[in-house]
Amino acid sequence: MNDIIYKSKNIIAVLTISILLSVIHSVYADSASGGSFIDKVYHPYVQPHERDIEFRTLYKKDSEDRAKDNARIHKISYGQSLNDRWMGELYLVGERNREQDFKLTSVELEALWQITEQGEYDYDWGMLFEAEHETQKNISEVSSALLIEKAWGKWVGTANMYLIYEWGNNFNNELETALAMQGRYRLSRQLEPAIEFYSSDTSEGIGPVLLGTIKLGGRKQIRWEAGVISGLDNQTADETYKFLIEFEF
Repeated sequence: MNDIIYKSKNIIAVLTISILLSVIHSVYADSASGGSFIDKVYHPYVQPHERDIEFRTLYKKDSEDRAKDNARIHKISYGQSLNDRWMGELYLVGERNREQDFKLTSVELEALWQITEQGEYDYDWGMLFEAEHETQKNISEVSSALLIEKAWGKWVGTANMYLIYEWGNNFNNELETALAMQGRYRLSRQLEPAIEFYSSDTSEGIGPVLLGTIKLGGRKQIRWEAGVISGLDNQTADETYKFLIEFEF
């Protein structure tokens, strides 16, 4: 009983802080820095003794903005669960566009906290904490996201609600909010069709995604995602093609 009360207080506190900060942001936030928020929808779960190597890539097409057209972002990471509630991950991020060769642009640290057991309540809850430093622009960013997931039979809905703070040299410090959502149908373990939606100060898009898991025996498995997100405003690339492959062991 005490454990349930403790978790409930944590969830209420997180929601209250997120709402308050979102209100503050809507009043005081400055203009956006211009980076795309379209990337990945996170799920609020940690597997004990899990380790993974992930490769993620984004490819943008835009008929009107030369800087976005044919731009590529690549991420490679190593992650490891610290216990049955926490997982940490380190990312190296590289980019290239039409005007420059591929180069390392930033380093990211992530920590995922699973707040509730899967199926313990009507909704599953987690938190994601991120820290990033862009080496080329000398801009730093910290963010936190509330992760929420709910299953209805074979349908699963996931929402990531972000609060982001950026600062750096020759840069107006910014407090931003962002939202990533996914609705997917569990057709089979190997194939799950989904639709994803992203919205932030810098980008907004929606599109179809396919996901799946391939078991390799024991704890080893491969998770994959592939999809295309269509931009819904002038700041976002016409299409962002996304691909992810993760080896868990």
